[in-house]
Amino acid sequence: QVRLVESGGGLVQPGGSLRISCAASGFTFSSYYMRWYRQAPGKERELVAGIIGTDGSTNYADSVKGRFTISRDNAKNTVYLQMNSLKPEDTAVYYCNARRWATDYWGQGTQVTVSS
Repeated sequence: QVRLVESGGGLVQPGGSLRISCAASGFTFSSYYMRWYRQAPGKERELVAGIIGTDGSTNYADSVKGRFTISRDNAKNTVYLQMNSLKPEDTAVYYCNARRWATDYWGQGTQVTVSS
């Protein structure tokens, strides 16, 4: 059974940091391209960051470059998103995604709220 379970979300003040995690099971994690998406109320889901399983190459949305870092631990089947210098506009539900060819798996999401 495929599972992606996000954790680590919460409330943080502007300028603060948060690390969210996604624990995967039920598939060959290292073979999958792992991505974080987010969706704010009333907005489309958008890609935040991605990391390739084989060589660890990463890509980021322009809005988070220099502030967010995606990483993965293939031994633990886990992908992380370190978020620094958080802004109120980063408030959203963050979703973990695993993709390989035409196969897509999604987690249930974790809420990140940036507010004073």
